[in-house]
Amino acid sequence: MFSKRVAMIKDLSIGGNNPIRVQTMYDSQICDTDVDEVIRRIKLLAAMGCDIIRFSYVSSKDKDNFTKICQLSPIPVVADIHFDYKLAIEALRCGAPKIRINPGNIGPKWKSEEVIKAAKDYNAAVRIGLNSGSLPHNDKNLDTPTLMVDTALEYLSWFEAWGFDNSVISLKASDPEITLEANRKLSKMCDYPIHIGVTEAGGIVTSCIRSTWALGNLLKEGIGDTIRVSITGSIEAEVQAAVEILRTLGLRKGGVRIVSCPRCGRHSFDSQGFLNKIENRLLSLNKDITVAIMGCQVNGPGEAKNADVAITGIGNSTFIYRNGELFKKVTFDDAEKVLFDLIEEL
Repeated sequence: MFSKRVAMIKDLSIGGNNPIRVQTMYDSQICDTDVDEVIRRIKLLAAMGCDIIRFSYVSSKDKDNFTKICQLSPIPVVADIHFDYKLAIEALRCGAPKIRINPGNIGPKWKSEEVIKAAKDYNAAVRIGLNSGSLPHNDKNLDTPTLMVDTALEYLSWFEAWGFDNSVISLKASDPEITLEANRKLSKMCDYPIHIGVTEAGGIVTSCIRSTWALGNLLKEGIGDTIRVSITGSIEAEVQAAVEILRTLGLRKGGVRIVSCPRCGRHSFDSQGFLNKIENRLLSLNKDITVAIMGCQVNGPGEAKNADVAITGIGNSTFIYRNGELFKKVTFDDAEKVLFDLIEEL
């Protein structure tokens, strides 16, 4: 959204005046997956707000499944390549509209040039991906953010010399401050689209705090065109967290807004269990509504007044509200169906 240049991944534009794109990375090796299940899951992620999905392409065993995924995926697919330049070229032949490489671990410079030639032939984008733990030897004793920026700009100059400019750059560290400083420096020195994220950020709580701090600050400063929230957990949680960051900053509109209370000794309705059961389904709906899921009758009716749809309960009796008014009393077993039937009517 904030860079001057635009990179193209198939028909998807990154940078310029385009929306900030949300990414995640698939959590299983390609050759071991059921392609139908992968596509089912990608469709859910796309409905939740994911724009791009990346896969680790680790060997030629991935070729057949990856080709099918590239053909069937509703969103652009990225091949993540390390060490073997031939795998990068193979992934492009499979139909990957974008690859991610670190030229520093591809080997001699000519190998990167071969990859870029193939990317040009297949009209694909390339992300230069550098993590703080995979940098060249620091001969000049530079601080880490400066070394990251200088290295990325050197690789970018190679690409430009080879007549290639469909590039995206990412500089990530597990330390949010290093991530902040590196991307601030980079944004002042080039106008290519920037992918931002805190790498190896930990579990849900740790990752969301670190990522919100770093990504929130960068986005507020106009830095970042595509984001990933890296979580040691589900990729669905990654997408949810990234979308919520963008919505909180006012950079993405629409979608289901969930209001739910923390559990306390007063709870008479298992709001946590109910939310865990239906959350991904809720977030995949193309509805601009607020849904409140409350644990007791103390806060439930009050929150229902400010929600399009709300649910709370006492024991096996469940109460569903529409626009602040009691809509229906149902059993807990029937609550999910009645709730979603009501939402479909809105």
